[in-house]
Amino acid sequence: MSSVTQTLVDGFPVYRGKVRDVYDLGDRVLLVATDRISAFDYILPNPVPDKGRILTGLTAFWMQYLKTQMGLEHGLLSTCLDDCPEPFRNPIHDLAGRVCLMRKLPVVQVECVARGYLAGSGYKEYQGTGTVCGNQLPGGLQLADKLPQVLFTPATKATTGHDENISFDRVVELVGVPVANALREATLAIFAQGAMLAESKSMILADTKFEFGLSDNKVVLVDEVLTPDSSRYWESATWRPGISPPSFDKQFVRDWLERSGWDKNSPPPNLPETIITKTRERYVEAFERITGRKFTGRVSSWEF
Repeated sequence: MSSVTQTLVDGFPVYRGKVRDVYDLGDRVLLVATDRISAFDYILPNPVPDKGRILTGLTAFWMQYLKTQMGLEHGLLSTCLDDCPEPFRNPIHDLAGRVCLMRKLPVVQVECVARGYLAGSGYKEYQGTGTVCGNQLPGGLQLADKLPQVLFTPATKATTGHDENISFDRVVELVGVPVANALREATLAIFAQGAMLAESKSMILADTKFEFGLSDNKVVLVDEVLTPDSSRYWESATWRPGISPPSFDKQFVRDWLERSGWDKNSPPPNLPETIITKTRERYVEAFERITGRKFTGRVSSWEF
């Protein structure tokens, strides 16, 4: 299977994130999801074939689903390569199924995180302080326990390294009361919709993060949505408090890196083929479970 690790289309300025190449088209933005995979704030040397198409397909599914279920406004215009400028349509770039043509909007510089279960950095904080992102929780909770209520735990958007958790009061200082309230309301509402659909697929949505833009002072969902890269999904049948449940993401990669002896401060090692294969299978399973559609890997656009 071939992979796309980096794109370059002459004549268009590009910004490279950990996974996406972002092209400025003037009044629009083109997000191209590559097959790059990151862990512990490093882009790893090996790609995961089809990962970019899976992320794009899931984002398109969720944006259409949330628009139908909630009337939620989003910035996605098209996932069809034919709607992109001609140079992007050149088969040499292999971009079919990888593109999200988006409205160009000012992006709110706040990561909007919703947490429904005790996991990840939240669990580590809880062990030390009894809080998650400053929210006091009852004592005696275990790893992977369901939280008494879903938490909105915003963070600053970091260009490098980890995002920094901030208080809701700090969000108000950054964007004002109306936008801060709208961000919190939208984040919790989208999480509830996502968790409900995940439950119907025998999956648990443990936590997720969103990015929003602004249009006429209204928050608009942008970037990826409820994908295995931005969300923690667990298998309902294997979940129980006290253990780290198997997840539908790059868990195989993280676990192998932890065992590899890598110091996390130097270029990461090459991934074994078995780890890449298992990771791809997990992403494909997440796509097929959530969308109810077989993943073929060869699509011109994503319509659900």
